[in-house]
Amino acid sequence: MSLLPTYICPSCGELHNDWPALAFSSPLHCDELNDHDKENTATLDSDFCVIEGGETTDRFIRCTLSQKINDHCEDLQYGLWVSLSEKSFQDYEDNYNPENHEVSYFGWLCNNIPGYGSTLSIPTTVYTQKGNSRPEIVPHEDFDHAFVKDYYNGISKDEAEKRIKEMIGLTSD
Repeated sequence: MSLLPTYICPSCGELHNDWPALAFSSPLHCDELNDHDKENTATLDSDFCVIEGGETTDRFIRCTLSQKINDHCEDLQYGLWVSLSEKSFQDYEDNYNPENHEVSYFGWLCNNIPGYGSTLSIPTTVYTQKGNSRPEIVPHEDFDHAFVKDYYNGISKDEAEKRIKEMIGLTSD
């Protein structure tokens, strides 16, 4: 039984009492743009983000990450953004609809996950999925960061529920 109260999902507007996916609607790089730059330099939809910055272009895709919970039968799901190289981004975009395009790319995590300070630029491997599901990311195990350690060692149910409450704006009782 979950200790989390019901919540209204910001995506569907429905009332839920299960664990939500902790999702970011855009990469932090886009969030930090002023309104003018968002309007004139960024292109964002639910799966792709491109920011044109004069001489540079940043490219991002939306992915998932499953965090193992050591004392619970359910994993904690994240919806995160990673940056890809131009070549990898183009390959992903070109093969976005085919059912069986399974490849991996190198990517950098581009969201700050609450409770970990800066999680920007954690190196990841991005694995595309059959059936056009969002790619799954796996942080590089040799990168020294608390989030990476928790990913490989798992976290407690209490810690997962604390993260959920923080991300969806609930306060502890």
